[in-house]
Amino acid sequence: MSREIAVGVDIGTTTTRVVVVEYVKKNVTPTIIGTATEKTNGLRHGYISNLNEVINSLKLVINIAEKNSGVKIKKAYVSIGGISLKSEISQGISIISKGSEEVVGLDVKNAINDSREKLQLSNRKIVYSDPISFKIDGEEVLGHPEGMQGVKLEVKTLFITCLEQHFNDLVFAVEEAGIEVLDIIPSPIASSLVALSKKQKTVGCLLVNIGAETVSLAVFENEKIISLKVFSIGSTDITNDIALGLKIPLVEAEQIKIGSLLGDYPKKKLDEIIEARLSDIFELIENHLKKIKRNELLPAGVILIGGGSNVSMIEELSKKMLKLPSKIGVLEYQKNKTRDSAWFVAYGLCLVGKKIIEQNLPNKSSNNSFKMMENFFSSIFKQLLP
Repeated sequence: MSREIAVGVDIGTTTTRVVVVEYVKKNVTPTIIGTATEKTNGLRHGYISNLNEVINSLKLVINIAEKNSGVKIKKAYVSIGGISLKSEISQGISIISKGSEEVVGLDVKNAINDSREKLQLSNRKIVYSDPISFKIDGEEVLGHPEGMQGVKLEVKTLFITCLEQHFNDLVFAVEEAGIEVLDIIPSPIASSLVALSKKQKTVGCLLVNIGAETVSLAVFENEKIISLKVFSIGSTDITNDIALGLKIPLVEAEQIKIGSLLGDYPKKKLDEIIEARLSDIFELIENHLKKIKRNELLPAGVILIGGGSNVSMIEELSKKMLKLPSKIGVLEYQKNKTRDSAWFVAYGLCLVGKKIIEQNLPNKSSNNSFKMMENFFSSIFKQLLP
């Protein structure tokens, strides 16, 4: 009897993480049977700059994951991020095809296809799409339009795209490492399955992932992602600022940044250095929220994840600058918590790997699948406890 295995591969600018899980039919939640992490070489701002270095890094981390899990990894779900990742909203129209003027699935498909055809996709590739709102004869539809009556169906569709070259390089690197790519999932979509609750996605929230060289933000409302943006700035910039400001080696500056090194450093100056760079990040985020008219209008607030979210004072500064509730994303189980949100993308990819749980992706949601997701991550936390 073959085992049902799902593998998530998150290739970050500085670190690649792999999670291997097994699904057993009699159990609702999967079992983590192996993880691996290794330094990534050959990436800049989330895209591949040296294919050979990335391929070698992947071969190394996959080998470690195979040893840790006891499974030969042949297929995987892979994340895509980087500064070329962005969202666009396009409007499409279709005329109701049935003589009874009843909207059917074909009408919805035609409207979405029309919105796709209106995109300017020069050198870009669609990696995710989701219809976010409908109108019938100019009236907004609450819910899905199938079964309703009218003459003209309108749709607003969100598309997430990236540079086609970046996409092709990523697929090539993973396949050259001996792994079949089952799907490429935008990192914010994968991490949202872990970091956000259904309620947060419904009322409105902002997911901010602070990586080494990029900061990505994803805005959710009504259980759907409505905007995505990636900035070419990250926690490495904070490290560099500390090294320059205090005139110390980069390794030492990194340890100070994450609080693992205590020493006789001028605290006031250190706080000023960190706050200045974080202020730059939050200013970029605030400007984007203003652009999409969501500044100060997301009741569930800001959820901060990624390696850079461990920087001191980040929650308070986020609240101050964005004027929204802010907290660091955590996996919670009873009274215990882990803040290692750098693994959220890889964990989320494993959720995508289970067909029944795919219904919880932003374009397909159900209470049952969401409950399964909650159980899944409770199980994960118990498996990670010492």
